[in-house]
Amino acid sequence: MAETRLRIGVIGVGFGATVHIPAFQSEGLDVVAVCARREERAAEAAQRFGIPNAFTDYREMLQMDGLDAVSIVSPVANHYQMTMDALDAGKHIICEKPFTQNQAEAHEAWQKADAAGLTGMIAHEFRFASGRMRVKELVDEGYIGQLHMALMKLIIGPRGGFKARPLSGGDDASSGGGFLGGLGSHYIDCLRHWFGEVESVSGQLDTHFGDRIHPDSGETVQATSDDTFHIVLRFVNGGWGTMIGTSAAPFGPGGGIEIFGRDGTLITPHTGLGFNPPPLGKILGGKPGDNVLSELPIPDRLEPFSDDRDDRMMPFRLLTREFLRGIEEGISPSPNFEDGYRCQQILDAVHESSEFGRKVSIQ
Repeated sequence: MAETRLRIGVIGVGFGATVHIPAFQSEGLDVVAVCARREERAAEAAQRFGIPNAFTDYREMLQMDGLDAVSIVSPVANHYQMTMDALDAGKHIICEKPFTQNQAEAHEAWQKADAAGLTGMIAHEFRFASGRMRVKELVDEGYIGQLHMALMKLIIGPRGGFKARPLSGGDDASSGGGFLGGLGSHYIDCLRHWFGEVESVSGQLDTHFGDRIHPDSGETVQATSDDTFHIVLRFVNGGWGTMIGTSAAPFGPGGGIEIFGRDGTLITPHTGLGFNPPPLGKILGGKPGDNVLSELPIPDRLEPFSDDRDDRMMPFRLLTREFLRGIEEGISPSPNFEDGYRCQQILDAVHESSEFGRKVSIQ
């Protein structure tokens, strides 16, 4: 594989066209096919990026000659079947998060990829944001000592008031929609990456503004997916994390993470009002005896290049490099399908805790 360009197909042209395709091409992959449900969207993406093959049926794409790998950037409800079919076709996979709709599906896909010896990764690209990589190093170096608590906030809302928007697949909880899966899964993966496995979970899900417009009837209907969550995680290694997220808080401050340990404190403020970590992150830290928090430097090696096309581009390109390394070495680097399964365990536990009002242990 080192002597030839990896040939990859992309299923989905939303985020797939925004980040996946341009990132793959920038990293030297040969994007040989694109697939979208609507023919005109597949054709437009193929023309825009110079991709020779366009499909509306991903199964046909999987059968084409000269395809080594696929990225799955479809709605969550399709992830499991597409992953299983791609594995049957012998393809390496990058799958968007959340991995599947439940932990049973995630476990089956993980085990199938492992048995087949195929590289499988989950697109938790923010592991490769420079600030988050440096926090991981600082935690591992003992900067905070024993974790006491980690606080995560993702708080935002429409400044122009709540207005019903067209109903979409992301509004259906039974199809994997919701704010918890869409953005909370990134932060759950982040906490696991920094602090290890989770022992127990308690949580609450709510929908504060569920009004949607049905595209056919024009009537107002209600979304079943969450727009707000509150989660408390207890880690196997000690300490706990709490996450508060909502898209129903007008003038909310956006995202941010605060970490408090026995020997130190780390803060990762997010610029602006977005949820995503900035591509060139900032870290504030303090140790016993300090009067104030100070900005901690981020080594240049964690910011090897710049790419201002999208805040997610540099982290995703670094994830792509790990994907290529995994294929060359016959492994699945983290974040891999096992990480996707562990994240899905926590997502399932939050839903269970919210429904039954109890703490849920993670096995």
